[in-house]
Amino acid sequence: MAACSVEELLVRAAQDEAEKLKSISVQKELELHFDIGNLLACDTNRVEVRDFREQKKEDFLRSLARDNTQLLINEIWKRPTERLEEAIVTKLPEPITALPREKPAPKPRAPTKWEEFAKLKGIQKKKKTNLVWDETAKDWKRRWGYKRAGDDTKEWLIEVPETADPHEDQFAKRSKAKTERVAKNEFNRLKNIARAQKVKLPGVGLTPTPQQSKEDLARAASVARTSTASAGRFQDRLPKEKPLKNTGKKRKFEPLIGNFSTEKQKQLELLKLMDGKRPKLNVTKAVNKQMREEDREEAAAKYKKRAGKKGRKGSMPGKAKGKTAKGGKSGGKAVVGGKRRGKTGKR
Repeated sequence: MAACSVEELLVRAAQDEAEKLKSISVQKELELHFDIGNLLACDTNRVEVRDFREQKKEDFLRSLARDNTQLLINEIWKRPTERLEEAIVTKLPEPITALPREKPAPKPRAPTKWEEFAKLKGIQKKKKTNLVWDETAKDWKRRWGYKRAGDDTKEWLIEVPETADPHEDQFAKRSKAKTERVAKNEFNRLKNIARAQKVKLPGVGLTPTPQQSKEDLARAASVARTSTASAGRFQDRLPKEKPLKNTGKKRKFEPLIGNFSTEKQKQLELLKLMDGKRPKLNVTKAVNKQMREEDREEAAAKYKKRAGKKGRKGSMPGKAKGKTAKGGKSGGKAVVGGKRRGKTGKR
């Protein structure tokens, strides 16, 4: 390998330095379209196919991106600048290009019940400061939350009201009231979310609802019946009242440790049933089935007999009632040989 001369090394170093320090002025046939608010530059110049083929693809694209970025930076620095601490900044204008969104714009949040009431009554929200003066601690404290001003849950002494039970724990009562307030606020928050999402709220317990179904009314009646001292054992049922579903007797399971003789007997009966060649005959079921078949056959025979009698009577329409034989008696006119005669009697 031939050694490089000093002149070649200097020329190469100069080329590398010039490559690093390219001029900030870039010449383009057509000016770029800039949207400074979005830091966007659109290049509409024609790409030379010869340059693209002669150079490497990556080098050509890197050079093109560098030139366009330089033009965008030059356009940014044309705007008025100011010094902020140790940096020079410029204020970007509003964007003019509408960029597409991946997802649709979020819908406005549905107002809560309080917001609807405040709008109806004209109540305007007033901004309050986060800190208030606490007279007891003689210091500024938060208005809400942890270590707030006027926190009565930290008091070591509570005066018992005159109308309250003297043996009632006032600290536990105050703590319970706070827990109920927190639960109520959380419940209202969840209801607002469900109402905004248009989700049907389920009934809580047995509270009255605008439209109650049969199941709800039956469940309410069942709860009212079993709320007596005897758990509804001696409570009379309403007329045409059906028992509530899924409220029967619970299944009872044998204990894990108990009488092993009973368990042994059950297992032997099960093995005997499985080992038997002939199926087990249920005598009661077989007798009932035989009796039903006999009753069915007897009813069918009676029906056929009754139908035969009706058919014979209907096949002789000219036959009169009573005895119609010759010389017989009849309550009306007798018909003999097709001739009509008067009432029979003595001549």
